[in-house]
Amino acid sequence: MREQPHLPPGPVITALVTPFRNGAVDLPTLERFAERQIRSGIDGLAVCTVTGEGPTLSPIERAAVIGTCVRASAGRVAVIAATGTNATASTIALTRQAEELGAMAALVTVPYYSKPGQKGIIHHFEEVAAATGLPLLIEDNPSRCASGLTLESIEMLSAIPSIIGIAGTGTGTGPHAACAHLQQRLLFLAGDDQTATAALTGGADGVISSGANVHPHLFASLHRSARNGDTAATLALGDRLYPLIDALAGNPTAIKYALHMLLGTNADVRLPMVAFEPFERAALSAALTGISDISAVVRAT
Repeated sequence: MREQPHLPPGPVITALVTPFRNGAVDLPTLERFAERQIRSGIDGLAVCTVTGEGPTLSPIERAAVIGTCVRASAGRVAVIAATGTNATASTIALTRQAEELGAMAALVTVPYYSKPGQKGIIHHFEEVAAATGLPLLIEDNPSRCASGLTLESIEMLSAIPSIIGIAGTGTGTGPHAACAHLQQRLLFLAGDDQTATAALTGGADGVISSGANVHPHLFASLHRSARNGDTAATLALGDRLYPLIDALAGNPTAIKYALHMLLGTNADVRLPMVAFEPFERAALSAALTGISDISAVVRAT
């Protein structure tokens, strides 16, 4: 049995985009997006992430996004707020805010850009955990942070009760690299769609998915087949989804344009993100067209 019951076993969590209209956060559309995800079988919503353009949100906007998703979920799924920065004090402040707003957990990145080293990373998470009662998911993405967790650091961090798992793309953070007691103690989640199929078939507990914004039912089905031990179905669906995953590439601009084509919603993004070029739109449109037949088949099963 896992020691931490706050998240469902084997979750598929959507890194939810933040819709904008006329320069402001569009809260009614955000609520619509959240409801669509929940009704499609998603287990959780990660808000204010990079996919959700969290770094561009003001403190007031962050609070509104978290509060809206907490109210929309009404306890049906986990709402996980991305609160990590490269400063421990601001990470603590954002995590406390998320706790006050009713988030179920916080997604806290390994501090980026500063390259604090393993000792600094460990102390950072120790201080955050001591300052809040919120369960913490560690986000380990060396391609964005310039620093990654070692297995030895994960071993030390696993002694902190409120750390419930790792969402990672680092070579040392997958379940294949962890010993048995860590696999029992922590959730291991794939950190992006590009590595999700391999991670799920390799023993990962779940995934934080940006592509699920677009076709949540399909990404939930991918995970469900892995959770049921149907490796053949998982690999087959992963292969069929890959052109869309490749076209989206976790990019909020691409995801919002795909949602615009599917739902008619506004595709606005904030700088430094910019609108899609025509050739990019054509490639994404082709990927979406190629996925429509898969959606029909999966819904029929």
